[in-house]
Amino acid sequence: MSVLSHLNSIGSNLVLTTSEKSSIKTSISTLSSRLDRHFGNIEEHFVFGSFDRGTILPRSIDKNSDIDYMIVFDDGKDYTAQTLMNWLKRFVENYYSRSEIHQSSPTIVLELNHIKFELAPAYKNWWGTLYIPAPLSDYRDWISTDPTGLKNDLLEKNRNNNFEIKKIVRILKYWNVLNDKVYSSYELERYVINGIYWFCSNIKDYFYAAVSGLPTSNLPEYKEKKVERLKDRSKKVKEYEEYKMPDIAEIELKKEIPEL
Repeated sequence: MSVLSHLNSIGSNLVLTTSEKSSIKTSISTLSSRLDRHFGNIEEHFVFGSFDRGTILPRSIDKNSDIDYMIVFDDGKDYTAQTLMNWLKRFVENYYSRSEIHQSSPTIVLELNHIKFELAPAYKNWWGTLYIPAPLSDYRDWISTDPTGLKNDLLEKNRNNNFEIKKIVRILKYWNVLNDKVYSSYELERYVINGIYWFCSNIKDYFYAAVSGLPTSNLPEYKEKKVERLKDRSKKVKEYEEYKMPDIAEIELKKEIPEL
């Protein structure tokens, strides 16, 4: 093994298994048909988020991995956000009575044995802008959202960077889970997408570049220390490689990015 092969292995293997994908797709299909049967005022409903983008981590790695699912009500703007969430909560209680169900503003959470769904109610305005319930900390009832925007940005960035960006996202999400979520998954993914990767040709180059620029300005001290430790170790790994010490470089890297 080497630093390059280790990172390639981690980035490529941090994906759902065929059986996991099959189970999830079956659950999505069941959920979709039940929504259509139960509601008569839904404009559309669809999967979005990390599962749709191909950056979701297996539950064996991240027990909080979930499927984001948006339900757009055609008359949603005529009701409060809580009313729509109450509708969804009653829906899942009716069809999934044996599962764990709770509200985690601004979504309804449905815990199945193999995966967790986060159901987000929404509505569209006249111009087609989607709105979802605002977090409890927000002063507004609704906030606009673009559920496909991040996916489109990721696909373009990945395509223009040797198809390494998705792997870097998964690797840093893995590190993030091991360190008790220094960042939210969304902000970490957005950071990687917005990164600058001049002269990068392989996953090792992209990893060094992504790690070196990880933001710390708004983090509490204990989280900042975890990021700085990763940055320092990354620099050591790079130095060991420059000094022709690949075995030690790999050992050092695995202290932050261990084998699966």
